[in-house]
Amino acid sequence: MQPQHIHLLGICGTGMAALAGILKEQGFYITGSDEQAYPPMSTFLEGLGIKVLNGYKPENLEPVPDLVVVGNVIRRENPEAQAVLSRDLPRLSLPEALNRFLVGTRQSLVVAGTHGKTTTTALLAWLLQAVGRDPGFMVGGIARNFNANYRTGQGDYVVLEGDEYDTAFFDKRPKFLHFRPRLAVLTSIEYDHADIYPDLERVVQAFRGFVGQVEEEGRILAWGDAPLVRQVCRNAAAAVAFYGLKEAAAWRAVEMGPAAGGMNFTVFREGRRWGKFFLPLLGTHNVLNALAALAAVAELGEEPETLQKALAAFQGVKRRLEAAGEYQGVLVLEDFAHHPTAVAATLQAVRQGYPDRRLVAVFEPRTNTSRRRVFQEPYAQAFKEADLILVREPPDLWKVDPEEQFSSRQLVADLTDRGQEAHYYPDTDRLLAGLLEKLRPGDVALIMSNGDFDHLLPRLCAALGGEKVQS
Repeated sequence: MQPQHIHLLGICGTGMAALAGILKEQGFYITGSDEQAYPPMSTFLEGLGIKVLNGYKPENLEPVPDLVVVGNVIRRENPEAQAVLSRDLPRLSLPEALNRFLVGTRQSLVVAGTHGKTTTTALLAWLLQAVGRDPGFMVGGIARNFNANYRTGQGDYVVLEGDEYDTAFFDKRPKFLHFRPRLAVLTSIEYDHADIYPDLERVVQAFRGFVGQVEEEGRILAWGDAPLVRQVCRNAAAAVAFYGLKEAAAWRAVEMGPAAGGMNFTVFREGRRWGKFFLPLLGTHNVLNALAALAAVAELGEEPETLQKALAAFQGVKRRLEAAGEYQGVLVLEDFAHHPTAVAATLQAVRQGYPDRRLVAVFEPRTNTSRRRVFQEPYAQAFKEADLILVREPPDLWKVDPEEQFSSRQLVADLTDRGQEAHYYPDTDRLLAGLLEKLRPGDVALIMSNGDFDHLLPRLCAALGGEKVQS
């Protein structure tokens, strides 16, 4: 029997809010609770007519819902979660709910990997939409072509971002192990999420499980330039095709170079020229993301001629190398980069796009991993393309054991020893003041954080005389 009333714990998370929208479209009565209901998700849910209860309390479960979906932000000791358990209410995790209510009898296309999965998922969803496939999708960022991070769609395919983070307090498996993809894309494997993975081998085990769940009649597309990715795919039951920049790749990008507003590149398929493309995003890493998406859609039968115009119309994902504007001659960009590899790739992309401008990198080490010293040395190597680096003290550093804490002061000292100009700031207010003192016309200011950085982006733009920017 279908539930009528579905309650979401942790409804203001990006994925949970998208699920709320999907369920609302399907006619269910939706309620939800969260500890911190604030824009943009609070206003998004308000616009859908979904009531958000502030704080977690057992009385939020009155009237008793037919089903509860529990987000992975919820811990077992949460009072509302305890009430769900004590009353034995029917419950699902987010990926279980996506399988039931979004995928259903359709086929899923799942993108996983340490880096690039959000942009690749958005690319794949857009290409399918542009060629008339009407896909459903769920992505961990706002896809600008849709101005949303989800779509129900009526076509045969659902595109999902496969997250390696754990599922829920009652299910510690990676989220992506709940999906059974018809086609899987694996973009990369590196150590991350130090709060739940003790070492790289455990990360590798998780991705082995991901490729292992693709059945024999399915298909895997994986980044073949990385030996570790090839190793993980070695024992997959499904057929594997590799993409990349090297000659050994079945899908290969060549003749690659920056163009006005993006990148030009040519695709070879099994050694033969397949098509020439323009991607309106900067960076080699984004060419690889686009190559994976193009290969995936080609595996479903699409030809390059139909995809060239579609790719050129891709608008990107919010907060993925997104331009906020140019104020007083300073171009302000924002990116989600936080892992050292992502920081380096993003800086390289900006350098490719703006080779003659001074590049000012502004970084907040905010994730559970970047607040830990495991990446202390890699960060010191990640900023080599920047001309000036400003680093904030990690927020909530007290949550990490003292012997494991990352040091922004040490990073600045290491960068200085390498001959780079770098400055440490204990908080965002003082960082903003220092940034405004140092910026000059012609600069490119790149703000990097996986959070809102205390609203640094709109505050910077306003101080430079620009219009208000939504962070």
